[in-house]
Amino acid sequence: MFSLNCKGKLLTITTPVVMGILNITPDSFYAGSRTQQMSAIIDRAEKMLDDGAAILDIGGQSTRPGSQLLSEEDELKRVMPAIEVLIQKFPNAILSIDTFYAKVAQAAIQSGASIINDISAGTIDDQLLPMVASLKVPYILMHSKGTPQTMQQYAVYDNVVLDVFDALNFKLAALRQAGITDIIIDIGFGFAKISTHNFKLLQQLAYFSQLQCPILAGLSRKATVYKTLNIDPAEALNGTTVLNTIALLNGASILRVHDVKEAVQAIKLVTAYKK
Repeated sequence: MFSLNCKGKLLTITTPVVMGILNITPDSFYAGSRTQQMSAIIDRAEKMLDDGAAILDIGGQSTRPGSQLLSEEDELKRVMPAIEVLIQKFPNAILSIDTFYAKVAQAAIQSGASIINDISAGTIDDQLLPMVASLKVPYILMHSKGTPQTMQQYAVYDNVVLDVFDALNFKLAALRQAGITDIIIDIGFGFAKISTHNFKLLQQLAYFSQLQCPILAGLSRKATVYKTLNIDPAEALNGTTVLNTIALLNGASILRVHDVKEAVQAIKLVTAYKK
């Protein structure tokens, strides 16, 4: 069991939970997740919450391999109106801000978001981790190398499981020293990793439970699913559910997904199976 203090809202994870992906972007790799009109954002958020999402993850820029880097100011313009409206409409919802910029994190948390999801582990903006410490909110620590623009050239490991584990373990110590205590681990499927790395990490996911943090699995409709099956992201829901099920069996506590209902069903079935 894990408990996260999300600015006074306690998120207790006794069984795994779902984080719904809400992309305020025109260019995310999966077209079905791109939402820009405010009415569509509200409708999508409402459906995810009704389907059982415990967290909504709001992102203003695509971080797929080779994506274009968006400035801090442009990201703020994208995400802030959405966060303000969602907090007004769904005051009890737990919102996560998917950003690597300190200013965006600060503005989002001040407007009602309560988790920071950072794909860079604080390496893109050196002000981010001090900001997280000062805001006293849960932080998602993800493993990657380089930036989304360069990461695939760094997909080289001696032993991917041990290399990723050591990098996360080292960073965890630094975060705790900085005063960041509520930490979620994300293996970073697809970030500076090819499919063989992702499958090896998925196979050995339970190894990361030694870090004594909730483990987030972000496999939804990613290239490991659709390239392995030779389909496109729009057809990758079934494959995503298969990999999510394996992640749950191997210790994942949070599934970050585009399709909440199916992930919630997977959790119910795996929970019943384990009992």
